[in-house]
Amino acid sequence: MYIFTSRIRYSETDATGRLTPEKLIDYFQDCSTFQSEDSDIGVKRLLSCDLAWIIVYWRVEIYRMPSLGEEVRIGTLPYEMKGGVGLRNFLMETTGGERLAAANSVWTLVNTQTKHLVRIPADILEKYPLEKKLDMKYDSRKIRLPDFPGTSKSTITVQEYHLDTNRHMNNGQYVRIAAGLLPADQETDVLRIEYRRQAVLGDRITPVVYAADPSAAYVSLNADDGEPYAIMEVHFSKSK
Repeated sequence: MYIFTSRIRYSETDATGRLTPEKLIDYFQDCSTFQSEDSDIGVKRLLSCDLAWIIVYWRVEIYRMPSLGEEVRIGTLPYEMKGGVGLRNFLMETTGGERLAAANSVWTLVNTQTKHLVRIPADILEKYPLEKKLDMKYDSRKIRLPDFPGTSKSTITVQEYHLDTNRHMNNGQYVRIAAGLLPADQETDVLRIEYRRQAVLGDRITPVVYAADPSAAYVSLNADDGEPYAIMEVHFSKSK
């Protein structure tokens, strides 16, 4: 497992002084990026070959959110790579070994010019030795919205600061937008995100919130045609 250590910063916490879900996603994304960079198959190398890894699904299980100043370890491991798809686990734990969160993720390798899925080259495969997957729940990457109408929120236009090196809106930004529409007094227990299309500069995103019951909520981040860029499903364990 590839691991890096960090400390929870004030800028990463909410009003209770604990790490926010979107910053947890950022930590996981940074971890896989660091692994790729340290293996000499990072962002610049991929872009020079017109390649990019695109996230299509997250399942994040949160056991306890760390607080301001806590020292943490963030780890990642690929456990399956086949065709143009990579499956990868993540975890965050304290330096004492307490598991704080775990995640499963699905990634696709695409050609940045054609936007088509491509087979993972052998020289990339050899840089990612496969490991045994983490003990957590593994489910379908498809999220089904409730069959009742949702509530539309204010439309957001994608700005430069939303973009990553692929010139798409970074996956953490979708979580940031959706999380800001959920009840602030609820503890997030499970977070699932399905990415269906990539938002780019100037695109308009209209969030639609579905409050299924007090223990769950859905947010669909829709394009002007009503089809989603991404859907987030959240389950709450208890009030803060």
